[in-house]
Amino acid sequence: MAEGQRQLPALAGAFAQVFSPQRLALLLGIAAAAAAVTGVWLWSHTPDYRVLYANLPDREGGAVVAALQQMNVPYKLSDAGGAILVPGPQVHEVRLRLAGQGLPKGGIVGFELLENPKLGTSQFLEQVNYQRALEGELARSIQTLSAVQSARVHLALARPSVFLREQQKSSASVVLGLAAGRSLEPSQVNAIVNLVSNSVPDLPLRRVSVLDQSGNLLSARADPESSQGLDAGQLGYVREIEAAYVKRIETILAPIVGAANIRAQVTADVDFSQIERAEEVYKPNQDPAQVTMRSQQSSESLSPTGTAASGVPGALSNQPPAPAAAPIVGQAPAAAPPAAGATAKAGAAPGAAAVAAAGASAIPMNSHKDATINYEVDRTIRHVRQPVGSVKRVSAAVVINYLKAAGAGEKDADKPLPEEEMKQITALVRDAIRLSETRGDTLNVVNRPFTLPEVQPAPEVPVWKDPEYIEFGKTAGRNLLFAAAALYLFFRVIRPTFRRLTETTPALPPLVANQGAAETRPSSPGMGPRSYENNLQAARQVAQQEPRLVANVVRNWVGGNE
Repeated sequence: MAEGQRQLPALAGAFAQVFSPQRLALLLGIAAAAAAVTGVWLWSHTPDYRVLYANLPDREGGAVVAALQQMNVPYKLSDAGGAILVPGPQVHEVRLRLAGQGLPKGGIVGFELLENPKLGTSQFLEQVNYQRALEGELARSIQTLSAVQSARVHLALARPSVFLREQQKSSASVVLGLAAGRSLEPSQVNAIVNLVSNSVPDLPLRRVSVLDQSGNLLSARADPESSQGLDAGQLGYVREIEAAYVKRIETILAPIVGAANIRAQVTADVDFSQIERAEEVYKPNQDPAQVTMRSQQSSESLSPTGTAASGVPGALSNQPPAPAAAPIVGQAPAAAPPAAGATAKAGAAPGAAAVAAAGASAIPMNSHKDATINYEVDRTIRHVRQPVGSVKRVSAAVVINYLKAAGAGEKDADKPLPEEEMKQITALVRDAIRLSETRGDTLNVVNRPFTLPEVQPAPEVPVWKDPEYIEFGKTAGRNLLFAAAALYLFFRVIRPTFRRLTETTPALPPLVANQGAAETRPSSPGMGPRSYENNLQAARQVAQQEPRLVANVVRNWVGGNE
């Protein structure tokens, strides 16, 4: 019992030492230091959140958030713009994974609208669904452009008709929502117009209208059929031709006068009209002996011109006929003279037959002959189609700088080129760009001194304004701040604290009276003044709380000393 009573003051003193205000403050400091180190470490390793999607409808945003939760991807919601933020390194990966799930849909439907046809759908509804699907697919295609943030397409499809007069052309309108600070070039607008026109049957280019979110009509300056001039593609082709001519001039003259001493400009007049011509040319008549005969046709006819002469030529035939006499019955008729052209009887004199034949052949006849000869015709048939974009005329202007003469010093003034050398340069340029006088090409080569502006060096970007150095400085500063905070807490807080905790102190040092007075002193020479004060304070507290226990301890001390 006495031994236990002796240990109670020692335990009370040890408890007071451990849970003293100084120790509690020290422990709180250690905890705060650890919390600060942890906060700095977490802050330095917190990823930068970037915008995944912005301005999504509530339904679309809810679907995206649900998908992010299923994929265990951390996200944040911004209060200002209604945007969904994810860690920067995961933005592209998350977008691809969401696109694989069809998110966000964005309210645009395409041909998937026709995947599940419904029974009992009328032909009108089928046509409406097809038009909606076609408009959605065109809008999706247009949104793939980097400068286009949103797009809507409205189609007015023409109804087919069997009557030619009642046939109509389709038309289309495209409304674009451009990104902030972005604009479309005429070539891009022309590409959108061609995309829509080639996707819809019977839709001419001139019936496609493209507007932006501000109401500006973009298709007017990109219409290739407008009267304003050439479209972007044709202008680009002209610029390429002119640049090719300029490059030829600079290439041929650079070894002679130097690339820095040449200034050349070329203007090309290009014909973009489409002309198709058919020609049939006949050559003049050539020598018939050298011409191939194709066909020949001839005909001949004879016809008498009047009454032919009859009788035997001579005096007898020229006499008038004898008077007629009635014949006597039973009397043989007298022999009549032979008629002209009659054949001589057998036994007649041969002279009489020859005379009769000569009288017959003396009849006048009309003779007609026709002859037709066809020869091969020498002709040439040509179908000429003039190429689009042919150069009609070229105008070139070349300026050459004054040069220093050979052997002249740096202080000597530049001198013009000799006239003979200028003629040679002009001839070189003329042959390089193939000028044609018949086409009306012109060339003007001038030798004049150049007045070049003083080239000022570009101002160097300060280190604190360079984006790369700024990003590097942020990262390095964050790491250095974390390291400095960790070192400070370690050397100024944690290390001294551990040193104090590892110091060994007696639980309750024995106290002795100093000449019967209330003042006490340490009985051990190794005990410091701070430990002595702590023990004294602990003894006073025990004496106030347990006076009987203190009285017993003092009695035991007195009894032991005796």
